Amino acid sequence: MTSIQIFEFDTLVPKTDGANGNTVPAKVFAWLEEQCLTPDVQAPVWMKLTSRRGRRAIQLTNYVGVLCAPCGYQIEILPKIGRDTSVKKARSNLIEMLKCLRGFRHIKTSDADLQKHQMPLLEVFLQQFLGSARDVVKRGVRSDYSTRQANMSSLRGKLLLAPHLSQNVVRRDRFFTEYDEFIQDRAENRLIHTALRKALGMCKAPANQRLARELSFVFAEVPMCTDIVQDLKRIRLDRGMAYYEPALAWARLILQGDSPVTGAGKHNAPSMLFPMEAVFEAYVAKHLGAQVRQGFNLRTQTSKHHLVSHKQQDWFRLKPDLLIEQGVQTCMVLDTKWKLLDSAKGNSSEKYQLSQSDFYQLHAYAHIYLKSLGSVVLIYPWTESFTQALPVFEFSSSKDLKLWVVPFCFESRKLLLPEISPLGWCLYGSETREIVEGESTLQA
Repeated sequence: MTSIQIFEFDTLVPKTDGANGNTVPAKVFAWLEEQCLTPDVQAPVWMKLTSRRGRRAIQLTNYVGVLCAPCGYQIEILPKIGRDTSVKKARSNLIEMLKCLRGFRHIKTSDADLQKHQMPLLEVFLQQFLGSARDVVKRGVRSDYSTRQANMSSLRGKLLLAPHLSQNVVRRDRFFTEYDEFIQDRAENRLIHTALRKALGMCKAPANQRLARELSFVFAEVPMCTDIVQDLKRIRLDRGMAYYEPALAWARLILQGDSPVTGAGKHNAPSMLFPMEAVFEAYVAKHLGAQVRQGFNLRTQTSKHHLVSHKQQDWFRLKPDLLIEQGVQTCMVLDTKWKLLDSAKGNSSEKYQLSQSDFYQLHAYAHIYLKSLGSVVLIYPWTESFTQALPVFEFSSSKDLKLWVVPFCFESRKLLLPEISPLGWCLYGSETREIVEGESTLQA
């Protein structure tokens, strides 16, 4: 076995006699352990060292995707939604949510094809990159003018007098010139070619390997990147080059070799990992944005206010995940949380598994963005233990300020709002409540 499929927050132990649970080969576990022991600045945030029943173990965190060891062993980390999430359902949900993540909305793999071929997630990602690179080739690999300097036998372009005199004192037949050449050697093509070469070493599926070789041959005249970071900064999509965007988005992820979100650490193996907070937020924002009533607007990651001012400087930006606005007026503040709640634990000690810090955060948002008047909403994923909105919370600081905790249903792709609440006036219009496949959903 060269791969394992597990869920976020699961633990991994080395495969030894009597080992139970999610086991990986000893050399893979040793590599994971080595990554966890790197200096704090470079240590991966998607796993940490722990122990289980006296054995060393690796605790995964809230990152999902594919983690690859240098030996080729692949660890697929899937999102866990509820207690009895199946691998098939988790993979389907992950692909659907990744389609909403900024920069990856061009993923086109269907769930039917994914399950039919049992394609590993890494192969899915590579297939998408190769498909987008093939689209670039079909529509034309773009060239650009590039400035060159060379000592030539004929005068071409502009004569550079200083180097010409220093190098051609005794060579009257030579001219040191600077000229423009219309060639395919540009940053965008170099990045795609370099990513193709890297993908060729990563993919195992014969179809992906064949396509990677064919595309690498097309880009053979384009040099490889010597400085990936600088070439990423040099990306310039001219008019009519929008078809380059998907290939460059994948190339960036493949060449960077870790999470597309900054601060995720570094390691020396090709992996593609995504923080579930960002994935869930993007998923909710995409579907909710299409469901707000006419005249209202959903904005994401707004940061126009700060918590305090100090020495004529603004400190601590307040950046809610979602805002619903009507014109310039903020009507509602919403924040997504990738945590599992339990409606049955509504006592003073367990508090539905809610976090006090989340309430403090929403109180600050409400005070600044809503002037302590209106509603703020915490959005959590729908699970078997959290099927409907919790009773409203009232802040002690203001009786006019309410906090709602509502689930987002993956089946209906909507918020499950309470039957009686002021939330529906800017969401969905007039709502009716129906029972669909045993789940409570909303229909506009």
